[in-house]
Amino acid sequence: MSGESSSQLSHIINLPSQLGEPVHIVAAPGISDSEFRNAIESSLFKQWLENIQTETGILANGAMSLQQVFIQGVDMFGKRVGFLKFKADVIDKKTGKKVPCIVFARGPAVAVLILLDSEGETFAVLTEQVRVPVGRFLLELPAGMMDDKGDFVGTAVREVEEETGITMNPDNMVDLTAFLDPSTGCRVFPSPGGCDEEISLFLYRGHVGKEIITQLQGKEAGLREHGELIKVHVVPYERLWRMTADAKALMAIALYEMAKREGLLPPPSSPSAEFLCN
Repeated sequence: MSGESSSQLSHIINLPSQLGEPVHIVAAPGISDSEFRNAIESSLFKQWLENIQTETGILANGAMSLQQVFIQGVDMFGKRVGFLKFKADVIDKKTGKKVPCIVFARGPAVAVLILLDSEGETFAVLTEQVRVPVGRFLLELPAGMMDDKGDFVGTAVREVEEETGITMNPDNMVDLTAFLDPSTGCRVFPSPGGCDEEISLFLYRGHVGKEIITQLQGKEAGLREHGELIKVHVVPYERLWRMTADAKALMAIALYEMAKREGLLPPPSSPSAEFLCN
């Protein structure tokens, strides 16, 4: 790492998509050397650089160029970068103007729409969680951030078990986002104007007795040692779209209903030998 002054760290990279136009990476005041190094070596930053250079990326046709990245914040989750905030100077070559580019990078995530059939009625499983950024308790689909291993199904299964106590068979997970056109990347973007988060939405269907529905309702779950204060809610599926403001849930409903209408869903798995509630 080099320094432009005693208080500002900097680094230069060269991208294959814009040879001869080096990109300056600069740290904001207060960013330490280790934070700066962690940021530019993180999977979050590397994935963002890769995204902008793909066939559908903003640098693909040469109409735009990346000149500078200003690292503003780094939050560590143990030994890895969990959240990264930076500002990028992306220039539209035709107009010479900068395009809006403040990025909150948190990487890919997964969420699961769990539908349980019980005595002729279908129920959905939600989690109630404290969401400080919006200042509210929200009812949401079980969800979680990906780690660096890239195991989407495994992460989905693990998050469901942590947040609800439900143990699922990974083989019976249906990737709803896989039904999207390949040009979309087969992910959904809840807030692409400021955040890189891309979500894979899964479906899990099971058959259970009423005692399981009763057992789940109001159950306290989550990793308490990590500050997860979660309460499980089970709601009739037909009312789900009116009971939550969670974008993940509403997107999952839309994908599920469209896939069902077009006959894309595989047949449901056999009854609940595969479904365990801890």
